[in-house]
Amino acid sequence: QVQLVESGGGSVQAGGSLRLSCAASGFAYSSRCMAWFRQAPGKEREGVAVIDRDGSTSYADSVKGRFTISRDNAKNTLFLQMNSLKPEDTAMYYCAARRVWVTKPICFAAADTAIDYWGQGTQVTVSL
Repeated sequence: QVQLVESGGGSVQAGGSLRLSCAASGFAYSSRCMAWFRQAPGKEREGVAVIDRDGSTSYADSVKGRFTISRDNAKNTLFLQMNSLKPEDTAMYYCAARRVWVTKPICFAAADTAIDYWGQGTQVTVSL
């Protein structure tokens, strides 16, 4: 049974930090390009960060320099370290696994292209 289970969300003040985790099971995690997406109320889902199988990463302009995506293939876990949080970072955050054999351009796509699996999401709320 495939599962992606996010944790680590919560409420913080602006300027604070959170670390999201996503525990993967039921599929070959290390062979997947993995991504974090977010969706705020009334807005479309957007890509936040991506990490490829070789560890290369890509970020949305809005989070560059503040967020860091990483992965632990031994523990089948994806992370998102979020620093200097802003109220506009408030959203439900989802981890996702892209299909096997995606090319790097597809892996790094901002859109939710070629996604096989989604987590249930974890809420992040940033207040002034």
